[in-house]
Amino acid sequence: MRHKDFISIHDLSVDEVYHIFELAKEMKSNPKKFSKSLEGKILALIFEKPSLRTRVSFEVGIRQLGGDAIYLAPSDIQMGKRESVYDVGKTLERMVDGIMIRTFGHEIVLELARAVKIPVINGLTDLLHPCQAMADYFTILEKKGDLKNLKVVFVGDGNNVCHSLMFGAAKLGVNFWAATPKGYEPKKEIYELALEDAKETGAKITVVNDPKEAVKDADVVYTDVWASMGQESEAEIRKKIFQPYQVNKELFSLAKPDALFMHCLPAHRGEEVTNDVIDSPNSVVFDEAENRLHVQKAIMYELMKDKD
Repeated sequence: MRHKDFISIHDLSVDEVYHIFELAKEMKSNPKKFSKSLEGKILALIFEKPSLRTRVSFEVGIRQLGGDAIYLAPSDIQMGKRESVYDVGKTLERMVDGIMIRTFGHEIVLELARAVKIPVINGLTDLLHPCQAMADYFTILEKKGDLKNLKVVFVGDGNNVCHSLMFGAAKLGVNFWAATPKGYEPKKEIYELALEDAKETGAKITVVNDPKEAVKDADVVYTDVWASMGQESEAEIRKKIFQPYQVNKELFSLAKPDALFMHCLPAHRGEEVTNDVIDSPNSVVFDEAENRLHVQKAIMYELMKDKD
């Protein structure tokens, strides 16, 4: 990759996205081949937000590549409070070979990347969740064999996952629909950047308020929690607003018979999705979770391997 960091799918070319997919596929089928590829490399994992899948996939991934990871909990650093983002970055740069950060404000990741010469990987911000979306499209590619012209529908809050799925769709020629309640649409600037990218690939990006209209004839139906971390105070209000957006059997039946159900997890069963959908044969939520490992290994390898 021509980039130092992995911050947004919007930054990548179409070829770079597919290159990561090819590499992830090879790593998944032949892990031993890469078992010493990042030998001696250390990745710092900065967690300002907790996570099961992000932590395990990055720790296991770097070790499977021959490197190691250091976990830094929210209380260890308190970036911006106890110490500036710049100073944290400059200190880590002297001791580790890469940084994965999972935080709140997107600007923190950008500031960190500007401060250091080592690679920075965006493990999640309030704006974007690019590692998740890359794993999602890799999973769809595995299941469907091709991505071009598929209809991928996101139902729920126009959040960081929705934003990154939109960017991914625009790069990959996927027809992406977001169905959200009024006032919860994806951010305008993300939508506009995705439309620019879509000109190159022929992807169509559609935002509607009607979930039934969106899900009709979908190849993939995707949802996420209604209230993300940091929005707990809004949870009760959101439950009422988002109830018509629950992915239940009735809504899912409008999609194609072989449609995939996807969710980035953790799921609030009985809220945004019912058990009969998430546990159905159409559901690929645990394949998705596993593929975080393989796709992130490909990203770490591309950014952290010794350049010839």
